Amino acid sequence: MDEIKNWYQSRTVWGAALALTASLAGLFGVEVVGLTSEEAVTALTAAASAVGAAVAIFGRFDARTRIR
Repeated sequence: MDEIKNWYQSRTVWGAALALTASLAGLFGVEVVGLTSEEAVTALTAAASAVGAAVAIFGRFDARTRIR
């Protein structure tokens, strides 16, 4: 891993940011337009967190360059 890329080109950073955003949205009770069911909102934020975490993990294992 001798090459360096900008932080915003990292799938790991984007996956972690997505997971963090979804977690914070759930924590602060952000509602999705058109959905009134608390269970649906909870399911969507959990799914977004899971996808973000998966992208972060996959991105880190697949990484070929360091970030700055």
